[in-house]
Amino acid sequence: MPSSQAAQTVFVLNGPNLNMLGVREPSVYGSKTLADLEAGCAPVAQEHGLALIWHQSNHEGQLIDWLHHAHTAAAAVILNPGGLTHTSVALRDAVSAIAPPVIELHLSNTAAREAFRHHSYVSPVARGIITGFGPAGYALAVHAVASLLRNP
Repeated sequence: MPSSQAAQTVFVLNGPNLNMLGVREPSVYGSKTLADLEAGCAPVAQEHGLALIWHQSNHEGQLIDWLHHAHTAAAAVILNPGGLTHTSVALRDAVSAIAPPVIELHLSNTAAREAFRHHSYVSPVARGIITGFGPAGYALAVHAVASLLRNP
């Protein structure tokens, strides 16, 4: 159970290659950087009384460690697992192991892309999924988490 101090803390975890937003395939992922997305979510989080803690890693184990930490330090998690969505049973198991609700997030509509992107190991254990809304998906995820925390 999250501590009272962490009751309104939300981890925003970003997986491999999301540090390359703004550079990597802007026709698919847009021209905004991860820092731009973080700045855009700040007022939304403030509106809901949430503190967002952002992390990005290209390493599966680091994401798993942050998910484990979220078990006691966060009220919820927004997770964009990047390419690990389609390959990582270990990431799926980490999501499944923690108490806070996890919202799976993707900038692109993975179902409308290559066939290998159609399967997610994370989706079955996530509380909800936001996909295909581009950078606006992050703000939508913050709104979704706020709603979940108000009405569990």
